[in-house]
Amino acid sequence: MAKTTTTKATEKTRKPSKRLSKTPTANVDAKVYNLEGKEVSTVSLPSNIFGLNWNADLVHQVVTSMQSSARQPVAHTKTRGEVRGGGKKPWKQKGTGRARHGSTRSPIWVGGGVAHGPRNDKDYDRKINRKMKAKALFTILSEKNRDGEMLFIESFNLSTPKTKDAKVTLAKLGNISGFEMLPKRRNNSALIVLPTVDDNTRRGLQNMGNLEIVEARNINPVTLMKFKYVVFGSPEEAIKTLSSKLN
Repeated sequence: MAKTTTTKATEKTRKPSKRLSKTPTANVDAKVYNLEGKEVSTVSLPSNIFGLNWNADLVHQVVTSMQSSARQPVAHTKTRGEVRGGGKKPWKQKGTGRARHGSTRSPIWVGGGVAHGPRNDKDYDRKINRKMKAKALFTILSEKNRDGEMLFIESFNLSTPKTKDAKVTLAKLGNISGFEMLPKRRNNSALIVLPTVDDNTRRGLQNMGNLEIVEARNINPVTLMKFKYVVFGSPEEAIKTLSSKLN
């Protein structure tokens, strides 16, 4: 039997790319800004949260599973056993020349039940392992960090509960290089992640349809994938909360 030879082109395609390497990158320092858009310090980003490589299969599995589990079946049809009427046989079995029928509530009759229709008792829940969900979350954070879509703010606490003041603050953050579109995007602009949400910040941002504010403990892959930018307030506390998901 002749031996098969492997061409250099085939060997080249089999080599894993650096992007798909399983070894995470080392810890990196990220710039921290204030609400005026000025750099004030740096924060060390742990590699096991912000340095993972992209894993499309994992992210897709977790996101679709979470969306399926959140699905609430509403459409509901009645079967022939649930619709009203049909207790009497329409006509005798033989001798009429017509097809035999036992009930007027058969699916082929007008007013009858529905065959194979949607039911509201269907369960769409799909199991997701806790570690899978955490790793998918960290994978998305790592990708956004590599793409320059992650912003760290020293303290994201608005002094007044007014939308106009919140817009001024976002305009100042838009002066940071790479985040010019933060205050300009009409939809899905930024997810603002805070350790705790105070009343002024919540009320100041709640009327802005292109933003969403969430506590760090409640951040999840589905919400994270909806927005272009991720803004972390009090990054040290947020990272501490994210690290607890590894345990």
